[in-house]
Parts: sequence; structure tokens; C-alpha cells
Amino acid sequence: MMYINTHTYYSFKYGTLSEEDLLSNARECGISEMVLTDINSTAGCLNFVRLAPDYDIRPILGIDFRNGVQQKFIGIAKNNQGFQELNEYLSYHLHEKIAFPDKAPKFKNAFIIYPFPFSSKDKLRKNEFLGIRPQETIKLPWTKWKNSLDKLVILQTVSFKDGEKNKVHFNMHRLLRSIDNNTLLSKLSKDEEGSPNDVMYPIGKLFESFKDYPQIIVNTKNILEQCSIEFLFNDIENHQNLTVYSTSKEEDMDKITELCYEGLPYRYGNTPSREILDRLDMELQMIKSKKFVSYFLINWDILEYARRQGYYYVGRGSGANSIVAYLLRITDVDPVELDLYFERFINLFRQNPPDFDIDFSWKDRDDITRYIFERFGKDNQVSLLATYSTFQNRAIIRELGKVFGLPPQEIEKVGQTEEKDLDHIGQLIRRYGARLTNFPSHLSIHAGGILIANRSIHYFTATSLPPKGYPVTHFDMIIAEDVGLFKFDILSQRGLGKIRDSLEVISKNCPDDPEVDIHNFKSFKGDPKLNNKLQNADAIGCFYIESPAMRMLMKKLQVNEYLGLVAASSIIRPGVAKSGMMREYILRYRHEERRKDAHPILQEIMPDTYGVMVYQEDVIKVAHLFAKLNLGEADMLRRGMSGKYRSRDEFQKVKDKFFINCQDIGHSYELSADIWRQIESFAGYAFAKGHSASYAVESYQALYLKTYYPLEYMVAVINNGGGFYRPEFYVHEARMNGAEIEAPCVNHSENLTVIFGKTIYLGLGMVKDLNRSTIEEVILEREKNGQFLDIHDFIHRMNTSLEQIKLLVRIGALREFGVKKDILWQVHFAMGAGVSKVRNGLFKVPIKQWVLPPLHYDKREDALDEMDLLGFPLCSPFDLVETKEIGAFSKDLPQHLNQHVTMFGYLVTIKNTGTTNGKRMNFGTFIDREGQFIDTVHFPPSAARYPFRGRGIYCLVGKVVEEFDFYSLEITRMEKINYINLEDESKEMIRAVAR
Repeated sequence: MMYINTHTYYSFKYGTLSEEDLLSNARECGISEMVLTDINSTAGCLNFVRLAPDYDIRPILGIDFRNGVQQKFIGIAKNNQGFQELNEYLSYHLHEKIAFPDKAPKFKNAFIIYPFPFSSKDKLRKNEFLGIRPQETIKLPWTKWKNSLDKLVILQTVSFKDGEKNKVHFNMHRLLRSIDNNTLLSKLSKDEEGSPNDVMYPIGKLFESFKDYPQIIVNTKNILEQCSIEFLFNDIENHQNLTVYSTSKEEDMDKITELCYEGLPYRYGNTPSREILDRLDMELQMIKSKKFVSYFLINWDILEYARRQGYYYVGRGSGANSIVAYLLRITDVDPVELDLYFERFINLFRQNPPDFDIDFSWKDRDDITRYIFERFGKDNQVSLLATYSTFQNRAIIRELGKVFGLPPQEIEKVGQTEEKDLDHIGQLIRRYGARLTNFPSHLSIHAGGILIANRSIHYFTATSLPPKGYPVTHFDMIIAEDVGLFKFDILSQRGLGKIRDSLEVISKNCPDDPEVDIHNFKSFKGDPKLNNKLQNADAIGCFYIESPAMRMLMKKLQVNEYLGLVAASSIIRPGVAKSGMMREYILRYRHEERRKDAHPILQEIMPDTYGVMVYQEDVIKVAHLFAKLNLGEADMLRRGMSGKYRSRDEFQKVKDKFFINCQDIGHSYELSADIWRQIESFAGYAFAKGHSASYAVESYQALYLKTYYPLEYMVAVINNGGGFYRPEFYVHEARMNGAEIEAPCVNHSENLTVIFGKTIYLGLGMVKDLNRSTIEEVILEREKNGQFLDIHDFIHRMNTSLEQIKLLVRIGALREFGVKKDILWQVHFAMGAGVSKVRNGLFKVPIKQWVLPPLHYDKREDALDEMDLLGFPLCSPFDLVETKEIGAFSKDLPQHLNQHVTMFGYLVTIKNTGTTNGKRMNFGTFIDREGQFIDTVHFPPSAARYPFRGRGIYCLVGKVVEEFDFYSLEITRMEKINYINLEDESKEMIRAVAR
């Protein structure tokens, strides 16, 4: 009954047991209580405590403090306060990267166990003991401790399973240690391994080892009897988030009510309807009863700060179903207008708070994070949330291949060959790779999760301090929710950076225009120009609606209003598509007769989507109203669908209840099974309607900017790294909207892309291999002493290398000073092979003028340099190919329906997918000579015979097909077209000099 030093696989790259494995092993060995003491980690602690009662084991928590693998001492918590003390001590050392000393500090509520023999000159304190392993008892009579048996306890370490006969787990341990040390298994030091005896023995066998020292057994029992740890799990009434925002719960309720009523005029005018007021009152009472008031106020506080700083944000998630969130400006989605299902957001059965995902520009999120830690983290109550990085199949095969000393090509072969066809080493790698798949490798940081607890976070966990600079828990979101800690999601998104930056670009390039109110969404959704762009899928650069899949769906649906876009945002999700309901929705959307196919009950539940399940709350509605599950069971269904629910037992019970209820109601089994199939297909994929609505709001805001300020918006898109496509296509989109595109220029360009009127100068930062220091020097010198006058003025004023100047010449940044080839020769004559030019005090060093013979020049040569340094040409790529054939254009496809045509397209993007029988097929996106999209389908025979061969222009031969007015080309033959050859003597000479 007494194991005080046990490890799970959260002793990263050391232990081999999950929490369940450890507890199951303990039950088999007759253990009734045990201490989990992972190495410098508390990642498994709370789940261990949660699971232990299921195995009839009393859990106790501690930490095995080690420097590397060298054990210094073990801390065992007497109670929760002791666990916090240990967590604080471990966290301090992890944060400061300080090694653990030989002697532990004084702990008020924890026992300390030192490994035998104890070498410190200091005496053991009252709470300190010496742990002795079974194999060490033979040494005991010859040590001073034979007369101090009251200070000895049993220390049988448990790190893996099996034992003398079966070494599988010990072998796994050695492989993990080799991976951790980045060494060959054959060269792994024994000092880096645990002992093969670090396994759990039946309690009788353990006691047999200490039969001559019963006092040691008694001592161990006495210690464990004094230890008790308790955490509440899934406690609806007592979550562990910060429960009071102000000074009392009563004051919090007054505050949230006051804020909501202050927000009514902004959202609903001065005379809101009775429907609005009734719903507000109902929500406030529900939020109060569920003790979520402080959760709302904390979100409000964070976003109030963001608004003061001028940070643009989008609030989404299930919280968008709430009128309180709308009035507090946590979200811009009106739940009344959209008839959002409030029970998806909060109901009496829901255990965790509603979900708010707050997106900020990637430039602003760090400051928001700083504010949260400073505002709420004065007593270590705030922490980032961890995730576990796990070994996945390809990664673990690669790691094990390195451990066994295989070269890269052999490792690749092991991963791709049937196990039976591999040699002995290959089979070992595959066998142990399968065992180690999904093992936690190390802690990572959740994309945006932040915990704000009602007490020190160290009450629950130790924390690490990654380079980001903020403490991170040792457990993930699932464990946090189990213990009542619910995350705040503070996320970054480049789409918001585009909106934020475009407003700045507009204010500079259009100073006479009125300021854009980007939050004036009500005017956006009724704007016919915006809706016309939606209907024509003219949305390049506009958040997620620019993707080929959304462009196709919007054309098929002919989406021309906000609510249609809300539906499309969820229909595109894999769950809806997989269930076949995306196609059914399109048919019912376009053909009114088809809507009669819906079951009357489903039509009544979901009239806006023609009886088709589209959103998460549709699933809850169907479960509640069609199958008569109560809201608690429906919420369990929601959790099961999310993919986050740990246990599938409860989900299975809900499934059984669904079918039983349907049978009792009188629904046919065929209908019930079909409805359940649709529900299951949503697992892990479906959007809440409020989530889709939030996405649609942001898309409309981006679409407004693209419609009325297309050039300024494209500059912001380029400066935020593009979007779904490469930056090249946003440059193309700007040109299609009337921009004059200029290569980077030393007299006009900044680090980022800039616009003057309708002229866009690409940023110097886009030039491959151009150093940041060179860019800063160009800009600083120009700001200080004016524009550069000629090449000699530039060389004299710049203190940079010949290689850096050659990059500027090649990209055309010095084109104002003459022809590129002439300038390149002048630079070489002036600078020779030196690193930098020589200055002579205050005087210019005269540069000898050279008269050059006429050099051959073809404008297309610039394109080759642009492709090398920018990644794309600034001319039309069609100017660079050998063929003069034109072929059909995208606009011509309706005239050639069901006919075979030849087209020429510049490759934009490829989507690879598989068929139901496992064969590969592709979807391609190209642009034609006029800059319009061509969409292609490559079925398996065509995909295998005519594969894509990288960027460039392709000759496309295929059959024109149409579905719901969306035209595409089914490829029967595809060939990449070569670029023209400009390597004449003159070109050869100049490129040789440039290199």
C-alpha cells in the first residue's frame, strides 16, 4: 500500500505509464494508496487524483526534484497547501533555470525524502526522511542509519511496467532517454537510465524485502496516513475562476446590469422592444444563477482596455448567442436578429462558462496578454494554458530511426514499407513506434488560452516559463475544465491586422475622406455593392471567404446577403459536407420544391435552413425537440461533438437514449438512424451559429474596405503576409483594381509596401537576402538628407556592402539612376571587390566615370531577377512563356459546356484530397491571361498521369462542366509550359557579373 515515488509518462521522455496504466498496475498489485511524484512535473497530478477513486486507490501528490536524471529529493504534500508549496518551489527553479540544491528548504506542509545514502552534513528535520530501496537494505547494517531507523522509509521507484521477464517498458524508457539526449541507443550512458527494477511489485513482495526492518514499513505508513489531497471535479456550483470582479458578488451584479442598460441605446436605440428587455432580464438571471457574472465582466474589462488603445478585435464563439455579450460589446453579433439559440450558450445543466474567442491583430495581442497579467495576476492568479506535444507516427519513426543510427533515406523507407518486408531493426522501430505514438513529448503553449483563477495558480499546478515570458501551466484545457478552471481565449489573427492596417493606410492616402467607422456593420450588410461582390465571389483578401472552396460555395448559393453568408460559413465545414447536407442545403436553397422533402418536425425546428442541420445548436435543437432529450443530455451531446469530451461512455448513453426516445415518440428507425448519422458527422467540426455570424461580420468589414478602398486594402493585406494565397496574387489583385505596381525603390519604398495615390511601391523587406540593416540605412539616410540623386550619390552616402547594393540593383531599386546593366557596371567600377566604399572625411572621393558600350537589354530579363528576389514577376507571367497560343478564357466557359477546350492558366494553388477507395485526386486554381480564375478537377487517372510540376503556366485540356452555375474544367491532359530562354551572350555576361 506504500509507493511514494511513482512516475507517469508526464515525467517527459522518462516514464512509460499513463495515469490509467499506473493506477491499473497499482490495483493489480493490491495497492490502496500511493504518491504520484513525476520528475519536475505536475502535468499528471490532477487527472491522477480525478481517476484514482475509480481504482479504489487513495491518491497523494508530490514531486521528484531532479537535476537532469540525478535525484536530489522527493517532496510529498501533506495537503493541498503542501502541494502549493511544492509547486511554488518547482516553479521558481524552472522559471529561473536554477539547479536544485542537495538540501531541501523548509516546507510547512510537505515531507521530504532523500535518496540513500544521505551525504549532507546537516541533520534531517522533523519532516525529512531517508528513502531506502529494497536492494539497499543489505548495506544498512554498515551505515550510521542502522541506529536511526525512525528516519527511514521505503523508496521503491516506479517508472515503467513489466519486470524481470518482460523488458518492453524498460526498452521504451531507454529509447525515450536516447531521444532526450539526442544520442544513439548504443551510446546511451547508464547514468541517464533508470534501473530495470523501477517497477511496481505486489505489496507482499515489497514487504518481504523489509521483513528484517518492520520499523521502516511503519514509518512509511505513518507518513502516508498524514497526507490527504482533495480537488473538486466537475462541480457545477463551485468553479475555480476568479469569482468576484469588483469587491463583492452583489456589486458585480449591479455592475453588469448597469453596463447592459448603458449599452442598450448603442445597440438597439433609445426605445428597445419588450422582447429585447425580457431576454436581457432572463439572461442576467441565468448568468447570476450559474455564477458567471465575473467571467463576463473580466471579458468586458479586457475589451474596454482594447478599445481605449484603439485595438480592433472580433468576439466570437458560443458567447455570441448572448444579448449580454452584445450589449457589453464583447461581440458585434446581434443574437436577436439572428434568432441565436440561447441554450447553446448557457443552460441550467451546463457546467462550464460560455465560450468567448477574442481575436486581435497579431500586432496587438501581446499587449493584451501583458494587460491581463498585470490587471489580474498580482497573486500568481494568471497563467497561460499548456498543451501536450505528442509523438505522432512519422515523428516517432524519425526519432527512433536516428536513435538506431539509420541514415535519412533508410528512415524514410521504414516509414513507407510494410512491416513484414522490413529487416529486424526496421521492425523494431515500427513496433516501438506504435507503442510510443501519442506519448507526450513536452509541454507547449495553447494557441490562446489564459487562466484567471480565484487563488494562486500554484494551488493547482507548477508552472514553466518559456521564452514568451509568461508562466504556463503543466496541464491542458481538459484537465483545467475538470477542476473548474475555464480559459479565456485571447487569439491573434492576421485578418484583423489587415483591417487595422488598412484603416491607417486609408487615413494617409485618402486624407480628405471621412474617417471609416469599421464597426458600422448595420450599414455594411445592406450595401448592394458589397452584396454584389459576395454573389460574384469577388472576395480575394477578405478573410476566409477568399478561399477556392468558399468562392465555389458562394457562387453555387448565389449568396447576396448577410444571413446567407452566416449559413455558408458553417455549411463549408467538413461535418456538414461529409453528411451530404451541404449539397442538400444548396438544392433546397435554390429549388423551393425541394424543401418539401424535409421532415415536418425538422422543418419547424430549422425553418431558416430548410430543415437541414447546419449549426451546432441545430443538433441541440434536434436532440431536444425531435428526440425529447433534456437540455442536460443535449449539452452532453454538444460536448461529445466538440471532440474535447474525455469519456465516450456518457456520449454512448446519450445515443442510446436518443434511439429509445425516438422509438417511444413513434419515429421510424430509418428516420432516427438517418438523423443520428447527420448528428455524428458533425463531431468536432460544426460551428455554433454565433461563431459563423462573427466570421461573417469580419468578412463584411473586410469586404467593405476592399469595395471602397481596394488598393489601400491590398497594401494592408500584402503587409500582413497575404492570406490564403501567396503575396503575388494580392499584388495581382491590386493591379486588377487599377494600381500601378512598382518594384522596390530606394527613393520611395519603406520596409513595408506603401501607396501614393494609385501607385504602389513594394516594400524593401520583400527582397530576398536584403539585410534589415541595409533597409534601415536606406530609409534613415533618405529621411535625414533627402532623396538619392544618382548612383554616385547613393554609393557615397551608403555604408553597405557590394553584395547588398547588387541586390538593390537587380531588383530595380536604383532604376531612377539609369539602365540596370549600366548601373551594375558603375557599382563595380566604384566599389571594386571591396566590402564597402571608402570615405575621406567630409569630402567625396571622386569616382572615375566610365563610358560603356551599348548593352543589350530585354525588359523580360527584369522578370527573372524579380522571380529570384521577390518570388514572382511584376509583368504578366504569360509574357515569359514560349507559346503564343491563347486558348479559351474563363469568361468563355458557359459557351463551351460539356465540350473539350484548351486553356492556359498560371497556377495559383492546389488542393490534394483522396477518394473513398484511397486514390489521390486534386483540385486546382489558376488565373488566365485576363487575370480571371480557372477552377480545375483532376480525377485519379488524370492526377496520376499529369501531375503538377511546381509554379508556372500550364496548358490545360479538359471538359467544361457545371454544377449550380459554377463552371470548372475536368482535366484530361495537362502540360507545364517552359519559360523563354534569354541566355544570350549579353545576358550571360551581366549575370556572371551579378553573381
